[in-house]
Amino acid sequence: MKTDQHPGLAKAESIIEMLPWLVRHRGEIVVIKFGGNAMVDDELKAAFARDVVFLHHAGLKPVVVHGGGPQISAELDRRGLASEFKAGLRVTTPEAMNVVRMVLAGQVQRELVGLVNQHGPLAVGLTGEDAHTITAARHWPEINGELVDIGRVGEITEVDTGAIEALLENGRIPVISSIAHSQDDGHVYNVNADTAAAALAAALGAETLMVLTDVEGLYADWPNSDEVIGRLTATELEKLLPELSSGMVPKMAGCLHAVRNGVSDARVIDGRVQHAVLLEMFTDEGVGTVVVPDDEEGKS
Repeated sequence: MKTDQHPGLAKAESIIEMLPWLVRHRGEIVVIKFGGNAMVDDELKAAFARDVVFLHHAGLKPVVVHGGGPQISAELDRRGLASEFKAGLRVTTPEAMNVVRMVLAGQVQRELVGLVNQHGPLAVGLTGEDAHTITAARHWPEINGELVDIGRVGEITEVDTGAIEALLENGRIPVISSIAHSQDDGHVYNVNADTAAAALAAALGAETLMVLTDVEGLYADWPNSDEVIGRLTATELEKLLPELSSGMVPKMAGCLHAVRNGVSDARVIDGRVQHAVLLEMFTDEGVGTVVVPDDEEGKS
């Protein structure tokens, strides 16, 4: 048998093709917001966990931030509590906050930590409350020129990365629930996971923020077109923000915050694609939209 016909050659070539990306990204912190359909599909969850472990063993430092919208809505419904959204954010009553806290820290986080740890003792779960990692004040969104009360939803005021950095230094993978310590009133706050991931990426000096979602990326003219914008600068994104659907606003605003605060790039990727994280990090076949700082315009 000739060497070039060996059945394992294609696999070897695919590994070798990753070498430039492995060299480029080694040692970098990558913050990944885990959300969308990837959170509720068992195969996608398992694939995501393997991707994160691969990043770790490839020499990167992944940090996972998660929400839990579908699971929270299901639990609220089971308890006869309504799910309501305003300005793209969940209205969070004190009763709903108890459910949010329980589902995020007690269900979603534990499952994800368990999936990662099937591959070794790597993942450690914490919430924004722990070691005051995320501090927040009450958020009052503006709708039609008026400030609206949406309950215990927090606006991040401070990030302390000490606990996360200690875990990374110890070779662990932090898995963080988007719940925040209160700045002033003793309450716990529900923080949008996209916003939390962006704030942590900036505070950690991450190289990349990656946001998993249920669409292919940012569409150029939705709903009139399904053409995905492959790359845009911070200023270009800022101009588009007022036109975006409410569900995309926190994701894209998070990307904008990240690249305006030291993160090299922010990516919204299609979490419905198995191994989307690896495709985005280690191939030219990206699966979403990349946002870069303005001074990166024109660079490849």
